Amino acid sequence: MAAPLTISPATLDDIPLLFELVMALAEYENLAYEVTGAPEDLEKYLFGDNPKAHAIVARMDGAPAGFALYFFNFSTFLMKPGVYLEDLFVLPGYRRRGVGTAIFQYLAQVALANGCGRFEWSVLEWNQPAIDFYMSKGAVMLNDWRTCRVTGAALEHLAISDP
Repeated sequence: MAAPLTISPATLDDIPLLFELVMALAEYENLAYEVTGAPEDLEKYLFGDNPKAHAIVARMDGAPAGFALYFFNFSTFLMKPGVYLEDLFVLPGYRRRGVGTAIFQYLAQVALANGCGRFEWSVLEWNQPAIDFYMSKGAVMLNDWRTCRVTGAALEHLAISDP
């Protein structure tokens, strides 16, 4: 018999777990050095007065199996909101057991319930297992688009530079 799998919105009590899962994701992606936030930041931006994102937690038999963090954006051309999946991570012992699929289904339901016209995310080029998973779910790779990012000192400089 398959273990019961649940997907539910994260709660304040999940903040330490979410932080652990973020660190596990960062380790998997060889990007642990990029993590500069703390559990308090997750609490502020997920549950503060003006939340900026949402998180869900997957559990199998009550044990943490994975998480996803997402937020709503907006499509100018569709003139509808969208769901942007910032991160999805399934712990190694729970992979290939339906956790990722359940998370994707949950987020698709969130998108439709909120009138969204799309559900999108980015994936690292080297992460072939994730790419294969996403393609199996009907994703289309947008090879003609590139991610642009301004952070840290460059962001601060941009904010104060003369036009």
